[in-house]
Amino acid sequence: METGRRAFLTVAGIGALTAACGGGAPAQAAQKFEFTLTDAEWKKRLSPLAYQVLRQGATERAFTSPLNKEHRAGTFVCAGCALPLYASTTKFDSGTGWPSFWQPLPKAVITRADNSLGMRRTEVLCRRCGGHLGHVFDDGPPPTGKRYCMNGAALAFVAKG
Repeated sequence: METGRRAFLTVAGIGALTAACGGGAPAQAAQKFEFTLTDAEWKKRLSPLAYQVLRQGATERAFTSPLNKEHRAGTFVCAGCALPLYASTTKFDSGTGWPSFWQPLPKAVITRADNSLGMRRTEVLCRRCGGHLGHVFDDGPPPTGKRYCMNGAALAFVAKG
């Protein structure tokens, strides 16, 4: 009986962690994007983790991205198509274990409803290639009150200057 309880708690815990910031919704949409590749081309272009996140809607483990500790001036871009997504001035430490921002750059991302994992969330996608970046929540800091909780594997950093 104890083993069954432990297994249930493990599965429930993994689900809660996944729900906290991303995961669960595949990035492939019926929508057309201006930057497209075949699945084989995406696999060749991206690391295995970046492919899982950007193209399959996976979530990297919390506190594993080196971008959590990136504090230089610059721009966070899509790891799939290099579209500039977030200015470093909008990054903040949310304590969630994923890079978080209070605002994307203009016309950088799109959102859609994500009803996976038995809850309603708002998925964030790269506007140009449709890659899954993470989710946005209404518990961020001023001035927007938003927390764009992004997978570091979906991003690359370009230092200023």
